[in-house]
Amino acid sequence: MALAPPAKKRLSQHFLIDRNIVRKIVAAAALRCEETVLEIGPGRGILTRALSASARRVVAIELDRSLGRTLEDALVGCGNVEIQFGDALAYPYGTLPQGTVVVANLPYAISTPLLFQLLEAHGRIDRMVLMLQTEVAKRLAAKPGTKDYGILSVLTQYRTVPSLAFRVSASCFRPAPAVGSTVVTLAVRPVPAVAVTDESLFVRTVRAAFAHRRKTLVNSLRDEGFPLQQILPALQAAEIPPARRAEALAIEQFAALADALSRG
Repeated sequence: MALAPPAKKRLSQHFLIDRNIVRKIVAAAALRCEETVLEIGPGRGILTRALSASARRVVAIELDRSLGRTLEDALVGCGNVEIQFGDALAYPYGTLPQGTVVVANLPYAISTPLLFQLLEAHGRIDRMVLMLQTEVAKRLAAKPGTKDYGILSVLTQYRTVPSLAFRVSASCFRPAPAVGSTVVTLAVRPVPAVAVTDESLFVRTVRAAFAHRRKTLVNSLRDEGFPLQQILPALQAAEIPPARRAEALAIEQFAALADALSRG
C-alpha cells in the first residue's frame, strides 16, 4: 500500500479520520440500494467506501490527482465507485441522474459557490448531506432577524428544507481545521417554498437587498441598479416599510417584493 500524500494547505485539505462520524453521515443520508451518490472531495476515501456499501453507484469528484493511488488502495473491491478527477466548481451538475443524493465534506474555501451550484441543479438532486464550516451551516438554517440570516439562508430555504444534524470536532480530521464543522441535511423541495413570477428576478432581488446589509432596502436596491421610481411603488405594493433592512424580511416578503418589482 502506497504512503498517502500529505494534506495540501493550498487546497484546504482536512481529511476525515473518525469512522464513527462516517457512520453518522451515512445514517443521515438514509441511502437506498438503488440510489446514486455524488461525493465532492473524497480525499483518502474513508467516507467513499462506506457510501459504496449502501448505494448502487458512487461518483466521487476529486481535484487532487496525487490522491489517485491512495483512493485505489482505499476502495479495493468497491466496483460501484467512479472517481472523476477535476474541479468541482466546473462539474456539470445538470447532467446528474434524477434523484441523486449528494454527500460531501465540502472544501470550506469554496463551499458557498458550490452550494449555489448544487441549488441550481435542484431538479436532479433529491437531498444533500454536507459537512460545512459551522458558521456557513448556521446561515443555511437561519431565521429572519438573526445575524446569520442572509442571501444563503433565503436561497437555500427557497429550494430546500435545511436541518443542522450534528457538530464534528476538529480532532476528527487530519490535520485538524482551525474552524468548527457541522453536518447539515438539505431535503430538496418538490416545489419552491414560495411561488414567484420571475425566479431570476427573485434571486436578483435577494442578492441586491443583502448587498449592503447596513443600508435600508431602498438604498441597497438602488445601489444595485434598481431605479428609485420602481423601488418605492414595489415596496408599497408588497407592504414593506422603505426603512426596513433585508435581514428583517421573511422569504414570503422577498417573493412579494420581487413580484411587485416585476410589475414595475
